Amino acid sequence: QVQLVESGGGLVQAGGSLRLSCAASRSIFSINVMGWYRQAPGKQRELVAGITSGGSRDYAEFVKGRFSIFRDNAKNTVYLQMNSLKPEDTAVYYCNAVVFTDRRYESWGQGTQVTVSP
Repeated sequence: QVQLVESGGGLVQAGGSLRLSCAASRSIFSINVMGWYRQAPGKQRELVAGITSGGSRDYAEFVKGRFSIFRDNAKNTVYLQMNSLKPEDTAVYYCNAVVFTDRRYESWGQGTQVTVSP
């Protein structure tokens, strides 16, 4: 298991930018997939972006061209750069880590609030 701590959330105006950070308690080099999810009030948690240990990235359609995920193995940290933010991006953003060994191990952070004002 790995502990994940998110930071970087806050209040921003529409069109602005934020960078979220997810710091892991151990090396992320061997973590197969790390990702960012979000959950808005009254809605289900949804995938925003993911990145594999090999560097492959995947994005939800609603953030393509605006958000970017990247990982710094030396700092055991994954980032989500969010540009051109919209009010509908308002949500709690969660970091996720998945490791496949004998079975699937999954870890979640506590979440960080992102609020985008009109």
